[in-house]
Amino acid sequence: MLAGGCFWCTEAIFKRVKGVEEVESGYANGQMENPSYEDVSSGDTGAAEAIKIHFNPKVISLDKLLEIFWATHDPTSLNRQGADVGTQYRSSIFYQGESQKEVALKSKGEHKNEFSDNIVTEVLPLKNFYKAEDYHQNYYDTNKNSNSYCSLVIDPKIEKLLTKFNSEVKPEYL
Repeated sequence: MLAGGCFWCTEAIFKRVKGVEEVESGYANGQMENPSYEDVSSGDTGAAEAIKIHFNPKVISLDKLLEIFWATHDPTSLNRQGADVGTQYRSSIFYQGESQKEVALKSKGEHKNEFSDNIVTEVLPLKNFYKAEDYHQNYYDTNKNSNSYCSLVIDPKIEKLLTKFNSEVKPEYL
């Protein structure tokens, strides 16, 4: 479970990665059961916009997924990514089990020198995850030609993925 700002962005990035079998947009670690987008957008639920990644560890490692995570958002920006502001846009890694926690903490430490500011990404146990409404799933690919947010915000992140991690991208997205 990763949170790196707007889930439209993170979903669009990770669904393009080899070994990723499915990506679900949703809300993680909030205090409200099954919140709506409007609930989370209020900033009162404590939930983060996050993605749940189903991946094949024989094709891609958690380490590599985290390397992509660090490179495709700003982990030094507290409770915001670009113009998206609020705790729901915080940078977080929600782990399940001690092995994921260890990998996440190690990765965070390994990448801290890549940034001029301190990494503010939380590394926390996953408490809950609620799948977002259907219209948020696969949002970028469904709306990229009709929503300027996609071209202004998501396109540059995908370009960074294609440039820096070209060998990790599924052929159909090259």
